[in-house]
Amino acid sequence: MSVLLENGANRLEVDGEVLSVSGEVDFDGAAEIAAAGQRWLAGLNEGSRVIFDLGGVGRVSSAAVSVLLEWTRQSRESRLDVESVRLSAPLARLTEVAGVDALLPVEVRVGA
Repeated sequence: MSVLLENGANRLEVDGEVLSVSGEVDFDGAAEIAAAGQRWLAGLNEGSRVIFDLGGVGRVSSAAVSVLLEWTRQSRESRLDVESVRLSAPLARLTEVAGVDALLPVEVRVGA
């Protein structure tokens, strides 16, 4: 496991093909989290499999959804295989309400 970013309120780490976010992703830290994840994604080979795990995101914010959508967009453009997206229960509810859950390969809803 490698820590890509730790800024007090948030932690971004990678373990194999899993990019995990934990903490309270808000607008203050979202850009930094998104950029660190984008750098990691940019280093992957076409066809690589990735899993986005936001099961550890405690505070619900549209900033977390924005980060997730940006990573998903970059993955598609880089021809990466987004195998699944894991969401915390509050984040899963927010994606449903916002209507973006259909755009994501949500496989596991942690704590739902």
